[in-house]
Amino acid sequence: MLRVLRDYDVSQRRACRLIGVDPKTVRRERQPDHSAIRDTMKEVAGKRRRFGYRRIGIMLERQGMIMNHKKLYRLYREEGLSVRRRRGRKRARGSRTPMPVPLAPGARWSMDFVSDTFGASRKFRILAINDDCCRENLCLIADTSISGARVARELDTLVRLYGKPACIVSDNGTEFTSRAILEWAARNQIEWHYIDPGKPWTCNGFVPVTYLTMPPWPRMRGG
Repeated sequence: MLRVLRDYDVSQRRACRLIGVDPKTVRRERQPDHSAIRDTMKEVAGKRRRFGYRRIGIMLERQGMIMNHKKLYRLYREEGLSVRRRRGRKRARGSRTPMPVPLAPGARWSMDFVSDTFGASRKFRILAINDDCCRENLCLIADTSISGARVARELDTLVRLYGKPACIVSDNGTEFTSRAILEWAARNQIEWHYIDPGKPWTCNGFVPVTYLTMPPWPRMRGG
């Protein structure tokens, strides 16, 4: 195309007609490389090793990088960040940053679930949230089903009562890695630390003790 325009005094439209090319393909400008977005995506994926492109998109939105989900998925695939499927029930590794040491009340909260049954019939779960510094139990929420949105609502109540913690530690359960929890942590600007798989004592070491010392019937709250 460039040779035809250089050697012959013809217009771009006529040159495209002679060689059988649509003028739109010639006039179309090359899309920008988005090097800053690509670098940020790789940085986030390095810390959140099991996050897909949608969750990485949430992390990018926190930094003001908002884009169409199709464009985000294209850049995600081009950078080779697709997460390989694992067999079994292994969960995300989460953040690689070191877990902060709780030196004062409110410095670090830990949360986990315990479960029990109504005699020999229906099962129920109990969400326990503790302050790791003073080992105080902040709440025990019991219900037959507790979703990520329900956990976010209970955290809003605790923040109003005790103030914001500096960090929250949990395992990689689906309730704690849901979109509702990610948006809640971003909205409240609270760091969320996920423990390593197979090491539950790093976040719920006092949860069984709390459960054993609580009253026989925990309070039941509606969803």
